[in-house]
Amino acid sequence: MRTNIDIDDTLMEAAMRAGPFSTKREAVEAGLQLLARKAAYRDILALRGKLQWDDSPLSAGATDISSSTALTAHSPAPPPYAHSASAAPKATAKKARSK
Repeated sequence: MRTNIDIDDTLMEAAMRAGPFSTKREAVEAGLQLLARKAAYRDILALRGKLQWDDSPLSAGATDISSSTALTAHSPAPPPYAHSASAAPKATAKKARSK
């Protein structure tokens, strides 16, 4: 896409020195790629703690990675303390301690 924009000369000089760019276009494209990559990293970091990974080694007979599931994401398992039956004993123990 052809676009004409007014870029601060000092900022462009700093960008040209920051990387091995031979043209202003290369510097601008690298900056745009950096912004897109940063947004992708932010999206990935938002998933932290929400996925469980199965990274067990491939079976001995599997040679084609595309046919096996080397890494698979699963919905997180419910925590072991989420059962309502286990909440009652904790409540009674708490009352006993407060007396």
